Formats: sequence, structure tokens, C-alpha cells
Amino acid sequence: MLLLPLLPVLLCVLTVSSSGSQTCEDTLKTCSVIACGRDGRDGPKGEKGEPGQGLRGLQGPPGKVGPPGNVGIPGSPGPKGQKGDHGDNSAIEVKLANMEAEIRTLKSKLELTNKLHAFSMGKKTGKKFFVTNHEKMPFSKVKALCTELQGTVAIPRNAEENKAIQEVSTGAAFLGITDEVTEGQFMYVTGGRLTYSNWKKDEPNNHGSGEDCVIILDNGLWNDISCQASFVAVCEFPA
Repeated sequence: MLLLPLLPVLLCVLTVSSSGSQTCEDTLKTCSVIACGRDGRDGPKGEKGEPGQGLRGLQGPPGKVGPPGNVGIPGSPGPKGQKGDHGDNSAIEVKLANMEAEIRTLKSKLELTNKLHAFSMGKKTGKKFFVTNHEKMPFSKVKALCTELQGTVAIPRNAEENKAIQEVSTGAAFLGITDEVTEGQFMYVTGGRLTYSNWKKDEPNNHGSGEDCVIILDNGLWNDISCQASFVAVCEFPA
């Protein structure tokens, strides 16, 4: 009969099954027909289950700051604001104007000083100072030069001033006296008729009908002469 040989095996299986806490080694002691095998491999990991219904744990600390992102596209410009009030620059403008005026005055004085240095040392007489650069030129240029230096062509109004001009010029020099307006009526270039004269004998004679200017000679005497001729320039300034 086939069932008879299998009877011991079935009995051992039933015995083992009824004793859940009995190990395979213990079973071997009571049942020699059972062979113990090795543990099987772990099965595949199951799917993630649904989250539990209990309270959530505390949030963990923040992670490290990531790298900065790229610069975005500039936005559209905003609306133009209202025009502001004008600043008060009146005080600055006044100071600037004063400074410019002072600079012009200083430049003018410097230019005048430089031109006066072109003259040799003059001679002071009373309240006048006579100077010359010993340059010969026509009367029109003498007047222009003396005016530029803020002076006038030398005018002797007495014997002392006449001698001072004679010593300064060291040669025939124009005087600030003419009769260009009215022939034979000599006047100062600054205005007014003569109050002092030192004419050479038989002068003025208007020789050739063209002698409207006056020169002082080496000896201090006067002579009428053409204004286009060139003689030494002597200028006078208030001392």
C-alpha cells in the first residue's frame, strides 16, 4: 500500500505544525525524516503606503542657500516725476561776478605795469611824473601810447615842468599842445588855452602851412612842427 510508507512523514509534519515555537533543530531530535533547509531571500520592496493619520513631526532646519540666479530683464521705466524747484544761486552768481571783476582789474593793472616798465625811469616834478621809452613816433601814436598807459602826452605848465621834460627826453620830443582845431591858436590836448609857453625865436611860424604840433628841443625851447614827423614820446602821470 503507498500510504503506509508516507505515514511517518505526515505524522512529523503534523507534529511540527502544532508546535509553532519549535525550531527545525528541535524537530530533528524527535523526527528524523524532516530535513531543515536554508533561510530564503528577502522579497521585493513593496509600494509606499498611505501616510499615517497621526500628528506630523516638526519641520527640519532649512537647507543651505543655493547659488544666486541670473539677472532678470530690466523692468519698464517708471513715470517721469514732477520738475523740481530752481535752486537759489543768486549769492554764488554775485560772488562769481565780483571775482571776475577783480580779475579784470588785476589784469589791467598788470598790463599797465608791464608797459610802464618799458619806459626808462622818469622824473618827478611837483605833482607830475614824466616818463619816456626814448622811442620816436608820429604824434598820433604818442597820444595813443600815453592814453593806453592811462596818462597823457607831456604838457609843461611852468618852467620847472618844462625843464623836467627836457631832461627826461634827452632829445626833441612831442608836447601835448596843438593848433589842429584852429590855426594859430594852440591848445592843450586835455583842453584849455596855453597858460605857459617857451617858444623859440620866430616860432611858431607854421612853416609850409602844415605845422600843427609842438616839440621841445634839446635846449628846452619850443618849435611848431608837422604832426606826421617822428619825435620822442614823453608821457605824464599824476605823482
